[in-house]
Amino acid sequence: MRDSYGREIDYMRISVTDRCNLRCRYCMPDGIDWIPMKEILTFEEIVRLCRVAVALGITKYKITGGEPLVRRGCSALVRLIREIPGVEQVTMTSNGILLERYLGELLDAGLTDINVSLDTMEREKYREITGFDELPQVLRSIEAASTAGLRVKINVVLQEGLNAEAWDGLLSFAREGLADVRFIELMPIGHGADGQMLSNEILFRKIEQRHGTLTADRVSHGNGPAVYYRIADWPRSVGFISAIHGKFCGHCNRLRLSSTGRLKPCLCYEDSLDMRGALRDGSDAEVCEVLKKAILKKPRMHCFEDTGAVTERQEMAKIGG
Repeated sequence: MRDSYGREIDYMRISVTDRCNLRCRYCMPDGIDWIPMKEILTFEEIVRLCRVAVALGITKYKITGGEPLVRRGCSALVRLIREIPGVEQVTMTSNGILLERYLGELLDAGLTDINVSLDTMEREKYREITGFDELPQVLRSIEAASTAGLRVKINVVLQEGLNAEAWDGLLSFAREGLADVRFIELMPIGHGADGQMLSNEILFRKIEQRHGTLTADRVSHGNGPAVYYRIADWPRSVGFISAIHGKFCGHCNRLRLSSTGRLKPCLCYEDSLDMRGALRDGSDAEVCEVLKKAILKKPRMHCFEDTGAVTERQEMAKIGG
């Protein structure tokens, strides 16, 4: 189905939990209250929604959190969605801590791609950013997933005064062929509004100064808005998601579903529709109508470059990213 601006909406990000086993300061700092489980969508409700959504042409799904793998049975959910006729792809975003443990289950369930959030290769800096000493486990998970055949992408958020120089160490994943590395400009949502992002424009120049010309990579790398480049003979690519300095709304193809069933047309704005109510009290036709309304409510573009106009005030973990 197309939205009001002619964009084909074929992708949905589904948060299955607001909980996480890390406390990254820009996403889920200490002191956040957990959402009661009775308010969280059940797996059955999520699968039902996906069955209805496929009929509208939404055939690609990403499972997110919080940290999705802290919710028991997440691998089973991947399988259930993957088995819906018409579904093309089910992928996941994770912090990587539990990835090695559940890797076999996820592969058996049909997961093909995983994005791992990682903001530094320095152990003490990792502890400072996340609150936990889990970097060695995350690195083992990335290597295991890549070796097993999952398409791995590393998601990096750089902040001035915190990890602005971590980019070169993280590029080792692309140089060594383990994963694409994607640099995401910090979005002014929740505690992210308090941080000072490193512009991808500046980062691009820094990478070229150290490693040579970045050449545009025209190969498709998934469903997201990243723009990819190659460095000389490196086997994997470098991507940039420039929410502030490279608006990509003209090609936006997604909806976002929070763990409580709020269906968001755009990450930037607080506007959302109540999908949980439709799933618990309505027919499939009513579920379909909520989906259609969300698609038609998608704005022309976000306004992250004007923080005063951003109306979303929830923490990123409550939204699902």
